[in-house]
Amino acid sequence: MRKFKIPNVPKVPVSATKSIRFPTAVIEQVEEAIRGKDCTFTAFVVEAVRVALENLAEDEENQKERE
Repeated sequence: MRKFKIPNVPKVPVSATKSIRFPTAVIEQVEEAIRGKDCTFTAFVVEAVRVALENLAEDEENQKERE
């Protein structure tokens, strides 16, 4: 399982806009985590989602192996 790390701002890949709502407390926590780092809110969220998707896929593989 890959551990989440705050990413540096990458070159912008092809992307689309998707509006989502975050609880204010989560926004504040993310902003605190990236403060002073070369990372945007969007880059943080994208990396967090990538890690979550990888972890889900790994969990599914492990579940299949146990069956």
